[in-house]
Amino acid sequence: MQIWQIKKEIIEIGRRLWQKGFVAANDGNISVRLSDNVILTTATGVSKGFMTEEMIVKVDMNGKPLERSAKHKPSSEVKMHLEIYRQRSDIKAVVHAHPPYATSFAVAGISLDRCVLPEAVVFLGSVPIAEFGLPSTEEVPQKIRPHVKHSEAILLANHGALTFGSDLMNAYFKMETLEHTAHIIWNAMQLGRVNVLSEQVTEQLMELRSRYGLAGSISKCQSEPIQINQASEKMASALSEEQINQIKAAIFKQLKDKT
Repeated sequence: MQIWQIKKEIIEIGRRLWQKGFVAANDGNISVRLSDNVILTTATGVSKGFMTEEMIVKVDMNGKPLERSAKHKPSSEVKMHLEIYRQRSDIKAVVHAHPPYATSFAVAGISLDRCVLPEAVVFLGSVPIAEFGLPSTEEVPQKIRPHVKHSEAILLANHGALTFGSDLMNAYFKMETLEHTAHIIWNAMQLGRVNVLSEQVTEQLMELRSRYGLAGSISKCQSEPIQINQASEKMASALSEEQINQIKAAIFKQLKDKT
């Protein structure tokens, strides 16, 4: 695929994320690996629903721009994309967004690690939560590092979600599946019961995944029942005052840079 075609695909995926409410304002970022040391990524400070080709920039594996642009710079959150590419040579694209239901589970500190929907079992497996890391810093790559090799969808505590895959559509569809699954589990929790697939059924689904040669590396989800009361009471640790001040400072800096 030519670079202009990949840029068009990034623009289309950004539009879908925005239309579905998975991102707001300038949230989220998308990247595609072109080669061992060349990455295409969305620029900082742009709405993913209204991108143009000039808003997609080329960087190396250190995040350094490979093309000069006075107007568009790579997102500072490309650091977590690069961490995934360093650990997984099979991964060619990464999507970061804030889908409301999946992000709600991340904020509540509840991982999506139970076997509930067959499609999620096969394509996502167990979805862990990475501990909170200050956005745009090296903390985020550090926090996702333990999960990358055995996951292709990660919840980011108090932040959002990451999905990654063999190509951009593959990574994006995992984001759709993640949010769809989170939404259904949330609805079932409101009804007071979530039926979890048995260990036997889960094993059969994982065998189907192997039989059809699905690429990627995921961890098998769990078949233990979800205790609704315990799940609803489980909350992520409160952010410290220092972390809150760091977030404020980062936001103010971004606003200042845009003016």
